[in-house]
Amino acid sequence: MSLLRVCEWLAATPGSIAIHNSLYVYQIVSTVHVVTLALFVGTASMLDLRLLGVTMQRVPVSDVASRLRPWTVGGFILMLVSGALLFYANPVPRYQNLFFRSKMLMLVLAGVNAWVFQRTSYRTAAEWDRDPVPPRRARMAGGLALMLWAGMIMSGRMIAYDWFDCSRQPQRAIVNLLEGCVTGSR
Repeated sequence: MSLLRVCEWLAATPGSIAIHNSLYVYQIVSTVHVVTLALFVGTASMLDLRLLGVTMQRVPVSDVASRLRPWTVGGFILMLVSGALLFYANPVPRYQNLFFRSKMLMLVLAGVNAWVFQRTSYRTAAEWDRDPVPPRRARMAGGLALMLWAGMIMSGRMIAYDWFDCSRQPQRAIVNLLEGCVTGSR
């Protein structure tokens, strides 16, 4: 079964239809998503800026990380749940949206960046924890994270616009490929 078929099936479920057609639920979930995004990205950015050596240079990186972690994790969980509900409310248009796909790609890359940072640079944090400017690898992880979060926010905002909507045919073949558009008979 293709992902498009799964999305079509999801769109036909009572829950998806209810959220999509609700006068208030979709707007509430969208608001929760934006507010928790601000919480998550705000706290994650504070750590990333510390990793870059731009802010809180007198505070050990481990202190910044431990103080922000509960807020960052909480924001991430709520952001993820609300984002999943937004996808569930409109799965086919989201699946076939270039900006949604780029946002998901950047989310995966941000996760890989965080995982690599935890497995490499952060393991030696005791050696550089109090340095005003952390080592190059830590700075690179922080800078990459900031770029990815900015890209995700921009892509997320662009999801609402249908510049490359699959229902508008003909389009360039590359657009159809990147959007997952089905152009012929199935």
